[in-house]
Amino acid sequence: MVYSFELIKHANIRYREYLTVLARCELFFMLFSLGIDCGIQTERMGGSVFLTFDCRGLSESELSYLSGHSSLVMFAEKKDGYLRPLDIAPGAYLPDDLPEVLKYKGKTGVTFTRMMINTAAALTPFRKSGLPLTFFDPLCGKGTGCFCAVTAGMNAVGLDMDRKDIREASDYFSRYLQFHKLKHEVRTRSETVSNQSVPVTSFRFAADREQYHAGNTRSLSFACADTTVSPALFRKEKAHIIAADLPYGIQHAPQAGSKPEPLLRFLTRALPAWKQALSPGGALAVSFNTLTLPADEVRNALIRSGYKLPENDLFAHLRHEVEHAVVRDVVFALNTEEESVI
Repeated sequence: MVYSFELIKHANIRYREYLTVLARCELFFMLFSLGIDCGIQTERMGGSVFLTFDCRGLSESELSYLSGHSSLVMFAEKKDGYLRPLDIAPGAYLPDDLPEVLKYKGKTGVTFTRMMINTAAALTPFRKSGLPLTFFDPLCGKGTGCFCAVTAGMNAVGLDMDRKDIREASDYFSRYLQFHKLKHEVRTRSETVSNQSVPVTSFRFAADREQYHAGNTRSLSFACADTTVSPALFRKEKAHIIAADLPYGIQHAPQAGSKPEPLLRFLTRALPAWKQALSPGGALAVSFNTLTLPADEVRNALIRSGYKLPENDLFAHLRHEVEHAVVRDVVFALNTEEESVI
């Protein structure tokens, strides 16, 4: 059976040129996680770009899973040159406006963030369990990655050293839950790490009241500290996927009372801590500006820290221009001692 994905027309003209490549990579691995290995063709029809693939008939749950693709506008069957749009049950757990509403300078695009999360999740064996995955953003800023994750039905943890950003992310999510009248509870606690008190705000919530009372809930936590405290946030259960968007300048934000830190030094310091927070078999996605941090340095830092890089040509062509001073790339890595089959 032949299926076609209509892709969004992204508002960023520079990014739009590369969207097809990123979307094709994401779709390939989402299909791969379903046990489908097929070619994906790019077509233009009616002024829109489509990704078209020929595979076995997809079940309702598989169609729902694929409808979570970051750039999907319409999912259709293609036969004799005609498209028949498919009526698919929405796969989102929360309304998809959650990651979009909060605007701020330096925000990573929602489409790109969802692409990182979807691709990383597809690289792990955990998606097949049917249980909610746990997502971790160790540089969460004001929480876009976490909001994308919980919208998709995952649990999420966000960590950032900027107290103002963490407070704004927590306040926004609290207002959002109240505005949508979603049953929830909020708790605050502190984790002690090396005699340092790390404040944590945790939300427990559900898509509706019935699921909440049935115990079918999700969680979102925000913590404020340096990223090296990551393992302390996952003492009971580790994350299944991590996605981090590194600063686009040449340095990481300064810690209290210290100077800004060169990005490569920061990454070298952070990667072992992230690995301790990541479940064996879990996947990590790291995006960065190649004009300030060469891709080879990122890949070498990952390898030195014990991550495995998947061997697939699709990962070699994800470099793309975002704006004049930002040419972004994303590297995916696995927390495994085994050779990747991808």
